[in-house]
Amino acid sequence: MTLAQTALDAVTIGRWQFAITTVYHFVLVPLTIGLSLLVAIMQTIWHRTGKEHWLSATRFFGKLLLINFALGVATGIVQEFQFGMNWSEYSRFVGDIFGAPLAVEALLAFFLESTFLGLWIFGWGRLSKRAHLASIWCVALGTMFSAAWILAANAWMQHPVGARFNPATGRAELDGVSGFLELITSGVYLSEFAHVITSAWLVAGSFVAGISIWWMVRSAREGSQQAADHARGVWRPIARFGLVAVLIGGLGTAASGHIQGQEMVEVQPMKMAAAEGICVDTEGAAFTIAQFGSCPLGDDSQPLQIIRVPGVASFMSHNSFTAASEGVADIQDRMVALLNADPDFTAKYGDASAYDFRPPQMAVFWSFRLMIGLGAASFALAAWGLWATRRGRAPGSLRLSQLALANIPMPFAAASFGWIFTEMGRQPWVVVPNLADPVSQVRMLTADGVSTVVSPGTVLASVALMTQMGVSPNVPAWQMLTTLILFTVLYGVLGFIWYLLMKRYALEGIRTAPARAAAASAESADDLAFGY
Repeated sequence: MTLAQTALDAVTIGRWQFAITTVYHFVLVPLTIGLSLLVAIMQTIWHRTGKEHWLSATRFFGKLLLINFALGVATGIVQEFQFGMNWSEYSRFVGDIFGAPLAVEALLAFFLESTFLGLWIFGWGRLSKRAHLASIWCVALGTMFSAAWILAANAWMQHPVGARFNPATGRAELDGVSGFLELITSGVYLSEFAHVITSAWLVAGSFVAGISIWWMVRSAREGSQQAADHARGVWRPIARFGLVAVLIGGLGTAASGHIQGQEMVEVQPMKMAAAEGICVDTEGAAFTIAQFGSCPLGDDSQPLQIIRVPGVASFMSHNSFTAASEGVADIQDRMVALLNADPDFTAKYGDASAYDFRPPQMAVFWSFRLMIGLGAASFALAAWGLWATRRGRAPGSLRLSQLALANIPMPFAAASFGWIFTEMGRQPWVVVPNLADPVSQVRMLTADGVSTVVSPGTVLASVALMTQMGVSPNVPAWQMLTTLILFTVLYGVLGFIWYLLMKRYALEGIRTAPARAAAASAESADDLAFGY
């Protein structure tokens, strides 16, 4: 497809717009989820111990949390509009199912976190210490509740359980209370939720540890006894707190990711075969470190693969180094046979062999490795940081400081690559067929969910949707292109503002008691730095 053709293709533009806004938004989400919990724990420690540096840490990282939360809300609003405009066919098809968890998230979880965040901001010195502490814990729980409902909707797209297709309305519908319970107890949903929450701890822990170590090293290198005491007594315990959060989050992410990967092998075998570089069915499949080129269909030629570790891919998928793993070409053949056996599919689209059910393989392959590699690197650096600060040490090593700062963006990038892998890996489906339930299929091709006046999509007479069938028939491609450019520029500006604000307040550091006393006359009770 040429550049001009791409610019006039509503499906491609709609996918790019949603991808850009989602990546922008999700850069901020894990930090909000993880940092709200860490701030709540910091305040709890201060509440229990009375140690002033934990109160200072609460106020310091609380400011950064507020900035991140505000920008996260701003970037998330646009996604809601895209569902109703660019992807109106998708919304029409799955609205009865997809809309419910999103509505609960907005009406319950978001209002919980935003209301109590306001109480926490303006409650310093006004609420009792216990009520104020409860407020930040409600914020932390609210962020996780928000994630739970949004991920319930996403998990259903990955594996549509508890739903049926209504031929009278042409819509997918939730199968009553039992269907809802099936949705929120599915292995795909539970593993996805655990993976996102633990990765948020990894992100927030790296953020707290990176800033704290930088300040610790800076104070230690200042040379004065007061600065050395500040490095050891204030920044070191906060840094180690963040490093411990990284290790806990890293272990949780690895464990939940392994479980989630095995769930995907069962419900989305094509995604995992492409990610692991398995081209044909193989026993004891090797894990490929690097691959260049896609697995072919009906061709003996193979992509260039560099460094293959025998049996590891089979272990990742089946907990066995000798188990049989499905390959891309063979999964394509089985998908064609499955869909050709569905009269609803063939009536709409003809022979399924005309379709390529492979995702963009290089994007899926490399995003999978970048997700794992960056997450593992962050974990390793955190372990080294704990070793370097053991037994009361507050080292003034510039290398430690530099690596701590370099470690901050790694989990952010890992989480983003994880979502790129998850969403691109299910293409060309926006609602993936439930392979375990061939009778009441809920599926949708991505192109069937977009908005285009050129080729309006038609929903499958089953519960599934290919991407091109989700587009709205009322929004022309040029309008999508215009909004794509405008929102990309707008999000770029917001991202720059976010960086400047975070940098500004991070450089302020934690003020000691004498410093706060000297500035107390210039502060009001409404100042976010005000404390008890």
